[in-house]
Amino acid sequence: MEIIHTAPVASIIFAITILTSILAFSNNNLYGRMMLHPYTVSRGKDIHTIITSGLIHRDWMHLFFNMLSYYFFAFGLEPVIGHAQFGILYVLSLILSDMPTVVKHKNDYNYYSLGASGAVSAVIFSTILYDPWNKIFILPFPFGIWFWAFGILYLVYCHFASKYSRDQINHDAHFFGAISGLMITIVFHHEVLMYFINKIISEAPAHLNF
Repeated sequence: MEIIHTAPVASIIFAITILTSILAFSNNNLYGRMMLHPYTVSRGKDIHTIITSGLIHRDWMHLFFNMLSYYFFAFGLEPVIGHAQFGILYVLSLILSDMPTVVKHKNDYNYYSLGASGAVSAVIFSTILYDPWNKIFILPFPFGIWFWAFGILYLVYCHFASKYSRDQINHDAHFFGAISGLMITIVFHHEVLMYFINKIISEAPAHLNF
């Protein structure tokens, strides 16, 4: 398939994440060995779970939504930023998105975290830098939201949800994953920030009907 040739790293990550998640669904021992447990990690044990926790998911719905988001953004991003850069972006964002969680919950023995949401957020926000005026469609809304506007709303939501929500979703990982994606992309490609700004300004009249 052409997609494997244009985005081989994204394809490998996609396949491994799906396979590992499915295996973990029916193997509690594997689940336990791969989940992030901040209490343990903060004490210098099971450090590998900072990465392995991003390869498993809570249930089929969790896996579906993360991989659907990944599919729509990752395979288009890799050819733009480069194969090695994409791999580094994904893995490093996975690590950076989990570090605040480790610090925040270091004394909470009952807290666990898993899922690729932090790294997927990084992929989405990296894409926003290159294509800010594209639109994302989110059910049940019957209209598209510009990438840049979605990015702002997403960060605001994650910030407040992290403070006040009790839905057992790791909103910190979403927030810091998104920030990591922006920072790492800018480090790799300094020119993208000015490209983003110029694109926002130059195309605003057409999109906003000035």
